[in-house]
Amino acid sequence: MKQTIYRLLFATQVAAVSLSLASCNDLLEPQPVQQLPADQAITDAGSARAATIGAYDRVQAYYQLNWPVLGFLPGENVRFNGTLNQFLQIDQNQLSADNVLITEAWTQMYQAVNVANNLLAAVPEVNDPLLPAAEKNQLLGEAHFLRALVYFDLGRGWGGVPLILTPTRTKENGQGIGRSTVAQTYDQVLADLVEAETLLPDATTRNRAVKTTARALRARLHLYRQQYAEAETYATQVITNANYSLVTPYRAISTAPFLSRESVLELTFSNSDANTMWNNWFPSALGGQFNFQPVPAAITLLNDPTVGGNRSALLANTTIAGASVTYGNLYSRSAQRDDPSYVLRLAEQYLIRAEARARQGKLTQSLADLNAVRARAGVPASTAATAEQLLLAIENERRVEFAFEADRWFDLVRTGRAGVVLGVTDQRRWLFPLPFNDLVADPALEQNPGY
Repeated sequence: MKQTIYRLLFATQVAAVSLSLASCNDLLEPQPVQQLPADQAITDAGSARAATIGAYDRVQAYYQLNWPVLGFLPGENVRFNGTLNQFLQIDQNQLSADNVLITEAWTQMYQAVNVANNLLAAVPEVNDPLLPAAEKNQLLGEAHFLRALVYFDLGRGWGGVPLILTPTRTKENGQGIGRSTVAQTYDQVLADLVEAETLLPDATTRNRAVKTTARALRARLHLYRQQYAEAETYATQVITNANYSLVTPYRAISTAPFLSRESVLELTFSNSDANTMWNNWFPSALGGQFNFQPVPAAITLLNDPTVGGNRSALLANTTIAGASVTYGNLYSRSAQRDDPSYVLRLAEQYLIRAEARARQGKLTQSLADLNAVRARAGVPASTAATAEQLLLAIENERRVEFAFEADRWFDLVRTGRAGVVLGVTDQRRWLFPLPFNDLVADPALEQNPGY
C-alpha cells in the first residue's frame, strides 16, 4: 500500500501543503490538518520516494474523471445522460465560473503542482546514503515531468495561468502572482520537459515517467505550438524506440494486465485505489449510472468496418426493457475497478507525426503514419492525396481513435475548428472559466473574456 504523505488544504487557487508521514489510504484526501514544518516533510530516501508517489496520486486525481470529461464531453462523440447541471454545462458548451467540475479540476491540478514543487525544493537537500545520485535525479526528473504535464493541461484548458514554481505553504504564497501568457505557460512546460529528459532514466516504465515519456509530451507540446519540425522530431524518437509498438487488436490497449507496449504513460489503479469511471458509462442494469452515452453518430462511426474497424470494441451492448442499449466500454473493469487513465499512447505519436508532416508538405510520409494507425484498427488505408485531405483525415482518425479519452475538444480548439465542427462560434468559449472562488480570493487573477 502506498503511503499517503500529503493532506492538502486549499483556501484559494492552491492551498497550503500539509505533510504527514502516516500510512493510510491510497488516495490523497484533501482535508484540514495541522501543518508540519517544511524541514520535516521530505528528509530522507523513504519520504522522498513517498512524496513522488504522492505527486502521481495528485495527477491521478484529476485524470480519473474531471480531465477526461472536460476533453470528451464538449465534443460530439458523447452526451450527458442525466440532469446534473455541472455536466450539462460542459455538454452544451455553456460553462459558468462556479461549475463544480471546473473548480475541482483546477484545484486538483494546482495540488499536483504544489507536490511537485515541494519535491523540487526538498529532494536536492536530502543527504541519505539510501538515496543514491541516480535515484535522486530520477525523482527530480519525475517531478519536473509531472509539473510539465499539469501546466500543459492548464494551458490548453484555461490559456495563460499563474506559474507557481515554489512550494505553497500558506494561502498567501499562492496569491498575487497573476496570470502568465499562454506562450509563457508553454515555455515553462518546455523548460520542465528539457530538464526532465536530462534527469530521467533511459528505461521503459509505462506508469512512471522516463526519458521517452518526456519526449512524447514534448511532441504533443510542439504540435500545440505549431512547431511542426520539432513535433515530428520528438514523435519520431518515441516511434523508433524498440520498446514501444502499436498493439493488435485495438482492445489490447485496455485489457488487463494493462501497460501494453503501446502505452507511453498510463496511471495505474487497483481495487483498493479504485477508478470508478466505468460507473459513469455502464447502464443501471449493469450497476452503473449511464451518465455518459455515446451519441448515434459516434456509434455509427465506431461500428463501421471502414472507419472504426476493431475499435468497435469501445462499444458494448445490453438489453434493457426489451430494447438494445449501446454504451461505452473503454472503462470496463466494474468488479476490479482497476482501469487505468490513459495519458500518452503510441498511436497519438503516429498521428502527431502525421499531422506535423502534412503541415510541412511531407505528404507521402504523413499518409504512411496515418495508415499505420488505420492498419492496426483493421480499416482500409486512406487515399487522402492533398495536405487538406490529409489533415481532415487525421482529424477524423483522432476522433475515432481517442473517442472516449481527453482529446476531441482540445483537438478542435487547437486547430481552430471548434466553431465549424461543433458550432461553438464564440471563441471566448474555447477556454474554460477560472473558478469564481479563486477570483474572489485573489484580486490578481483575471477571468477569461466571455465569462
